[in-house]
Amino acid sequence: MRLMIFILGLFLSSVSFAFSEADLVKQLQQPQSVQGNFIQHRYLKALNKPIELQGQFSLLAQKGLLWQLEKPFNNNLRVTPKGIQQWNGTQWVNSGNVGQNEQIGLFLGLLSGNIDGLKSQFDFALSGNANQWQLTLTPNSLLMQQIFTTIEISGDQTVKKLTLNEKQGDRTQIEFKQIQLNQPLSQFARSALE
Repeated sequence: MRLMIFILGLFLSSVSFAFSEADLVKQLQQPQSVQGNFIQHRYLKALNKPIELQGQFSLLAQKGLLWQLEKPFNNNLRVTPKGIQQWNGTQWVNSGNVGQNEQIGLFLGLLSGNIDGLKSQFDFALSGNANQWQLTLTPNSLLMQQIFTTIEISGDQTVKKLTLNEKQGDRTQIEFKQIQLNQPLSQFARSALE
Protein backbone atom coordinates (compact mmCIF):
# COMPACT_ATOMS: atom_id res chain seq x y z
CA MET A 1 0.00 0.00 0.00
CA ARG A 2 2.80 2.44 0.91
CA LEU A 3 4.54 1.59 -2.34
CA MET A 4 1.40 2.41 -4.33
CA ILE A 5 1.01 5.74 -2.51
CA PHE A 6 4.68 6.52 -3.17
CA ILE A 7 4.35 5.68 -6.89
CA LEU A 8 1.12 7.69 -7.14
CA GLY A 9 2.87 10.60 -5.41
CA LEU A 10 5.75 10.44 -7.91
CA PHE A 11 3.33 10.34 -10.82
CA LEU A 12 1.29 13.28 -9.57
CA SER A 13 4.38 15.36 -8.84
CA SER A 14 5.75 14.73 -12.33
CA VAL A 15 2.41 15.75 -13.84
CA SER A 16 2.37 19.01 -11.89
CA PHE A 17 5.90 19.84 -13.05
CA ALA A 18 5.32 19.01 -16.72
CA PHE A 19 6.53 21.63 -19.19
CA SER A 20 3.45 23.10 -20.86
CA GLU A 21 2.74 25.29 -23.88
CA ALA A 22 2.03 28.17 -21.48
CA ASP A 23 5.45 27.64 -19.87
CA LEU A 24 7.11 27.67 -23.30
CA VAL A 25 5.31 30.85 -24.37
CA LYS A 26 6.27 32.59 -21.13
CA GLN A 27 9.88 31.48 -21.53
CA LEU A 28 10.17 32.63 -25.16
CA GLN A 29 8.50 35.97 -24.43
CA GLN A 30 10.75 36.77 -21.46
CA PRO A 31 13.73 38.39 -23.23
CA GLN A 32 13.25 41.93 -24.51
CA SER A 33 15.77 41.25 -27.27
CA VAL A 34 17.34 38.17 -28.83
CA GLN A 35 20.12 38.40 -31.38
CA GLY A 36 22.76 36.18 -32.90
CA ASN A 37 23.81 34.36 -36.04
CA PHE A 38 21.89 31.93 -38.20
CA ILE A 39 22.75 29.25 -40.71
CA GLN A 40 19.95 28.25 -43.04
CA HIS A 41 20.05 25.12 -45.19
CA ARG A 42 17.47 24.77 -47.94
CA TYR A 43 17.16 21.19 -49.17
CA LEU A 44 15.46 21.00 -52.56
CA LYS A 45 14.49 17.69 -54.15
CA ALA A 46 15.97 18.82 -57.46
CA LEU A 47 19.45 19.54 -56.01
CA ASN A 48 22.09 17.19 -54.62
CA LYS A 49 23.49 19.74 -52.16
CA PRO A 50 21.58 22.14 -49.92
CA ILE A 51 21.62 25.88 -50.49
CA GLU A 52 23.33 27.51 -47.51
CA LEU A 53 22.55 31.02 -46.28
CA GLN A 54 24.23 32.77 -43.34
CA GLY A 55 23.68 35.97 -41.49
CA GLN A 56 22.57 37.70 -38.33
CA PHE A 57 19.20 38.27 -36.74
CA SER A 58 17.80 40.66 -34.15
CA LEU A 59 14.42 40.08 -32.53
CA LEU A 60 12.98 42.92 -30.44
CA ALA A 61 9.91 42.16 -28.31
CA GLN A 62 6.69 43.76 -29.55
CA LYS A 63 8.61 45.42 -32.43
CA GLY A 64 9.78 42.82 -34.92
CA LEU A 65 12.61 40.86 -36.49
CA LEU A 66 15.58 42.06 -38.50
CA TRP A 67 16.97 39.30 -40.75
CA GLN A 68 20.38 40.28 -42.17
CA LEU A 69 21.51 37.83 -44.83
CA GLU A 70 25.29 38.04 -45.39
CA LYS A 71 26.15 34.95 -47.47
CA PRO A 72 25.92 34.18 -50.36
CA PHE A 73 24.71 37.78 -50.86
CA ASN A 74 23.59 40.71 -48.70
CA ASN A 75 19.91 41.27 -48.08
CA ASN A 76 18.13 42.86 -45.12
CA LEU A 77 14.52 42.09 -44.26
CA ARG A 78 12.45 43.69 -41.53
CA VAL A 79 9.40 41.83 -40.24
CA THR A 80 7.01 43.88 -38.12
CA PRO A 81 3.29 43.71 -37.36
CA LYS A 82 2.87 46.03 -40.37
CA GLY A 83 4.41 43.47 -42.74
CA ILE A 84 7.70 42.66 -44.42
CA GLN A 85 10.03 45.25 -45.82
CA GLN A 86 13.36 45.02 -47.61
CA TRP A 87 16.23 47.51 -47.21
CA ASN A 88 17.24 48.96 -50.59
CA GLY A 89 20.31 50.79 -49.27
CA THR A 90 18.53 54.02 -48.41
CA GLN A 91 15.05 53.10 -47.17
CA TRP A 92 12.70 50.24 -46.30
CA VAL A 93 10.50 49.10 -49.20
CA ASN A 94 7.33 47.03 -48.77
CA SER A 95 7.44 43.45 -49.99
CA GLY A 96 4.58 42.69 -52.35
CA ASN A 97 4.79 38.92 -51.97
CA VAL A 98 1.71 37.97 -49.92
CA GLY A 99 2.67 34.28 -49.65
CA GLN A 100 6.11 35.21 -48.37
CA ASN A 101 4.54 37.68 -45.92
CA GLU A 102 2.38 34.91 -44.45
CA GLN A 103 5.31 32.49 -44.10
CA ILE A 104 7.63 35.08 -42.54
CA GLY A 105 4.84 36.24 -40.23
CA LEU A 106 4.49 32.62 -39.15
CA PHE A 107 8.25 32.47 -38.62
CA LEU A 108 8.15 35.62 -36.45
CA GLY A 109 5.44 34.07 -34.30
CA LEU A 110 7.50 30.91 -33.86
CA LEU A 111 10.59 32.81 -32.72
CA SER A 112 8.83 35.21 -30.40
CA GLY A 113 6.55 32.70 -28.69
CA ASN A 114 3.38 34.24 -30.12
CA ILE A 115 1.52 31.01 -30.76
CA ASP A 116 -2.09 32.24 -30.58
CA GLY A 117 -2.25 32.82 -34.33
CA LEU A 118 -0.65 29.43 -34.97
CA LYS A 119 -3.19 27.46 -32.96
CA SER A 120 -5.90 27.98 -35.57
CA GLN A 121 -3.64 26.48 -38.25
CA PHE A 122 -1.60 23.81 -36.42
CA ASP A 123 -1.88 21.07 -33.82
CA PHE A 124 0.88 21.24 -31.20
CA ALA A 125 2.94 18.42 -29.66
CA LEU A 126 5.40 19.64 -26.99
CA SER A 127 7.94 17.44 -25.25
CA GLY A 128 10.92 17.97 -22.96
CA ASN A 129 11.54 20.56 -20.28
CA ALA A 130 12.51 24.22 -20.00
CA ASN A 131 16.17 23.44 -20.70
CA GLN A 132 15.61 21.18 -23.69
CA TRP A 133 12.25 21.18 -25.44
CA GLN A 134 10.85 20.25 -28.84
CA LEU A 135 7.62 21.49 -30.37
CA THR A 136 6.15 19.80 -33.43
CA LEU A 137 3.47 21.64 -35.36
CA THR A 138 1.21 19.60 -37.63
CA PRO A 139 -1.01 21.61 -39.97
CA ASN A 140 -4.75 21.34 -39.43
CA SER A 141 -5.87 24.09 -41.83
CA LEU A 142 -6.28 23.33 -45.52
CA LEU A 143 -3.89 26.13 -46.53
CA MET A 144 -1.06 24.99 -44.24
CA GLN A 145 -1.62 21.34 -45.18
CA GLN A 146 -0.90 22.31 -48.78
CA ILE A 147 2.47 23.82 -47.75
CA PHE A 148 3.85 21.87 -44.76
CA THR A 149 3.86 18.33 -43.43
CA THR A 150 5.35 19.43 -40.09
CA ILE A 151 7.31 22.24 -38.50
CA GLU A 152 9.78 21.21 -35.82
CA ILE A 153 11.16 23.73 -33.33
CA SER A 154 13.61 23.01 -30.54
CA GLY A 155 15.54 25.01 -28.02
CA ASP A 156 16.09 26.00 -24.43
CA GLN A 157 15.38 29.54 -23.24
CA THR A 158 15.25 30.54 -26.92
CA VAL A 159 14.60 28.80 -30.22
CA LYS A 160 17.81 27.05 -31.33
CA LYS A 161 16.62 25.13 -34.37
CA LEU A 162 13.69 25.38 -36.75
CA THR A 163 12.87 22.85 -39.47
CA LEU A 164 10.14 23.43 -42.05
CA ASN A 165 9.16 20.17 -43.78
CA GLU A 166 7.24 20.99 -46.93
CA LYS A 167 4.55 18.98 -48.67
CA GLN A 168 6.44 18.63 -51.97
CA GLY A 169 9.51 17.15 -50.20
CA ASP A 170 11.68 20.25 -49.76
CA ARG A 171 12.99 21.17 -46.31
CA THR A 172 14.41 24.30 -44.68
CA GLN A 173 16.51 24.01 -41.55
CA ILE A 174 17.64 27.08 -39.60
CA GLU A 175 20.08 26.92 -36.70
CA PHE A 176 20.54 29.87 -34.37
CA LYS A 177 24.00 30.30 -32.85
CA GLN A 178 25.90 32.71 -30.59
CA ILE A 179 22.61 33.92 -29.17
CA GLN A 180 22.66 36.96 -26.89
CA LEU A 181 19.72 37.97 -24.73
CA ASN A 182 18.88 41.52 -23.67
CA GLN A 183 22.06 43.03 -25.12
CA PRO A 184 22.21 46.41 -26.90
CA LEU A 185 21.28 46.20 -30.57
CA SER A 186 23.53 47.47 -33.34
CA GLN A 187 22.73 50.96 -34.58
CA PHE A 188 21.24 49.57 -37.82
CA ALA A 189 19.06 47.05 -35.93
CA ARG A 190 17.93 49.72 -33.47
CA SER A 191 16.92 52.12 -36.25
CA ALA A 192 15.16 49.31 -38.15
CA LEU A 193 13.13 48.03 -35.20
CA GLU A 194 12.52 50.93 -32.81
